[in-house]
Formats: sequence, structure tokens, C-alpha cells
Amino acid sequence: SICAVIMAGGSGSRLWPLSRASHPKQFLSLHGDKTMLQSTSKRLAGLDVQSSVTICNEEHRFFVAEQLREIDELGSIILEPVGRNTAPAIALAAFFAQDDRLLLVLPADHVIHDTESFNRAVSAALPLAESGKLVTFGIVPNEPHTGYGYIKKGEEKGTGFAVEQFVEKPSFELAQDYVSSGDYFWNSGMFLFKASKYLEELKSFRPDIYHACESAMAETRVDL
Repeated sequence: SICAVIMAGGSGSRLWPLSRASHPKQFLSLHGDKTMLQSTSKRLAGLDVQSSVTICNEEHRFFVAEQLREIDELGSIILEPVGRNTAPAIALAAFFAQDDRLLLVLPADHVIHDTESFNRAVSAALPLAESGKLVTFGIVPNEPHTGYGYIKKGEEKGTGFAVEQFVEKPSFELAQDYVSSGDYFWNSGMFLFKASKYLEELKSFRPDIYHACESAMAETRVDL
């Protein structure tokens, strides 16, 4: 079974003034009648998702609770007094997860029109994640975009590929080469892995983040 981890802590600064620190884009209805957060949650209907945890800024607690309650998808919420980006936020969810579930990590501000393809990609990744792999989802690029990170694929591994290299926001010329080569994907920021495996790797490579998050979760309390 899967625990969905929805990352809703972004500030949405690139869509200012429509999106503001007090009301970031994940809480706006930009495509259809549902907000981006609601669409992210509803997108999981075709998967074996048994629970969910949404991570957000403490200031946005009522946005998250009310929007998820509106669509009858209210799960657990972890409130951050200060955002520290993706790795620590996932660590909080991993410490929080019960029974070492598979964590499906999703940004709350994605627009995905083809839900069936999304479900197929996640389902195909399940055996890799169950075997202890950290799975990241790539998007086939259709233009040399310089605002995205890129993933270079390595040798084939079951239903996916080993990651040979991550490249963060390349120049236009490099992006052109990446797209024409067919060996690179856009980095989606979506992941699937066992909670324990993520924490194991985090403790190995960034023990400072691991111990800070462990201490933070030891001091948490349930509110409302």
C-alpha cells in the first residue's frame, strides 16, 4: 500500500501577483474548478493509496484542511513553522509513516492532464520501489527548457532506468543537446520509495538533515 506525501509548502513566487506568500498557487484554481492541491489529491483515485500526509507551512493550515475536506480527502497534515525545501520535508513524512509504507511524493502544484499515464507510470514503478530502489519520475521533454532540472538515463533496470546524472537548469545550448539526444528527461520532482530506504540514504549522505528532522518529529504534538 502507498502513503501519498503531498508537498504543499511552496511560496508560488513565480506567479506573483496572482500567487502570493499568503495564498500560493497550489491553493488556486488555475485549471478547472478544483484547486491544484485538490487536483493532486483526486489524481490518486486509481492507485492503491491507503493514507496521505500533506506537508505545508503553518500559516496555510486552514487552506489545506478546508480544501481537502471539501473533496472528502482530508488526511494527516504536517505543519512546518519554516520551509526547508524537499529533502527535510520528505524526511518528516518518512518518520511519520507507519509500517514502512511506500511513499509517493508529489508536489501539489503540478498539472497532469493524462491521469491514466500517471497511474501506469506509478504502477510500473512499484516493483522497483518494493525492491529498495529510490524511484524518480522523468518527463519526456518536448522543448529545450532552461527552467527545469534534467535526468540522464543510464542502463535499463526492470521497468525503468538507472540514473546516470542529474543536471540542474542547464544553458539553452545544453538543453538543446539533451533534448535531441533522447537520453534526458525533465526532472518532475515526483518520487516513490520505502520510507525506511529514504531515511537510510539520508542518514548516510546528509546526517545533519536526518538528525534535525528526527529531533523535530520527536517534539511534535497532535493539534485538532
